[in-house]
Amino acid sequence: MPRVQPVYSDFFFHPLTEDVEELLARFQHTDSVRYEVFSAIWREMSFSDVFRGITSVSEMKRFCRTTLATAMKYFLPPYSFQIRVGGLYLMFGFYHTQLAVPPVKIRLALKDWDLVQKFLKDSVEAGHHDVVYIYQKLVTAKAIHYTAMPHFLTFQKQRKPKKEPVCAEFLGRTTAVQELISAEILEELTNIQSQYEKLKEATVEVTCQATMIQQDFASRLKDCAAGFIAWQESTFLQHDKDKNSEDEEKPEESNSSRSRAQLLSSIKHKSYSNFQEASKSRRHRQPEAADSYSSGPEQVQETTASQRKRPPSLRARTWKNLGVAQEERTLQAWLLSAPEQQERVLVKTSNQGAAPPKA
Repeated sequence: MPRVQPVYSDFFFHPLTEDVEELLARFQHTDSVRYEVFSAIWREMSFSDVFRGITSVSEMKRFCRTTLATAMKYFLPPYSFQIRVGGLYLMFGFYHTQLAVPPVKIRLALKDWDLVQKFLKDSVEAGHHDVVYIYQKLVTAKAIHYTAMPHFLTFQKQRKPKKEPVCAEFLGRTTAVQELISAEILEELTNIQSQYEKLKEATVEVTCQATMIQQDFASRLKDCAAGFIAWQESTFLQHDKDKNSEDEEKPEESNSSRSRAQLLSSIKHKSYSNFQEASKSRRHRQPEAADSYSSGPEQVQETTASQRKRPPSLRARTWKNLGVAQEERTLQAWLLSAPEQQERVLVKTSNQGAAPPKA
């Protein structure tokens, strides 16, 4: 008897991912990173019941690893800061509500350690102390298992992690341009430009009119970056408006598609109702009739091929090369001599065929 494939053997479970994304979407609409807001949504959706109904111990451990891996996926980039906070709270909730004994730990790969430390540093600078508190609670409870690989691997079996599609609504906007126009960088650029002007004036060989950089480079860079940020904000707002309008137009599109499907079904019903079965004596001719009345691409190809001009045959090309006219070609096939000799052969043949004269 073949071994039954376990249900939660993959790294991610699609129904669980859908529920997690719904919870994170509700948390995103609150525009808050407080844990009390997240816990209220958790209790409202009864998320602690996801571990109910699993009787097998091994299957329970697999499912716990799947839940913690799903929460870790949203805790790491490229998601926005608020979604990453939601992923951290998800890990905290899944770890303390799981039914596996001993509890399954959260796998944190070494390659993601710098990303986590930067996330904690940004949380401290922004004053989100509850985020740092939840993470320290997990560390104190020894819930994090620092590993080399983000997923559980087995020997003698090559397994590749299943790539889940990234939710576009949870992605964070790029902040590279905003970091480019920070006050420190602009001040440093201004100092470099002033130092360049002083060195140019001190050089005797180079005239003051020669310049290798643009004037007021820092202010121009600030204006360009501000224009890009304004364009980005307007683009995101327009995208949200278009999405809302598409959601409103979906019922109308569904009604039109439903009416079109009904029209097509009625046309098919009428065409099939007019079909008459052929008699037994003519049934053997149905394939020929179908081929003769077919109007597909095969018939079109045959028609075009028949309409093409055939090249002249070898006999026609030979007559043309010999210079024989069209009217001279109407000779009997068994006469292979010249036209003058043909007349003699005809006369001789007619004389031989007549009766001999009497003596």
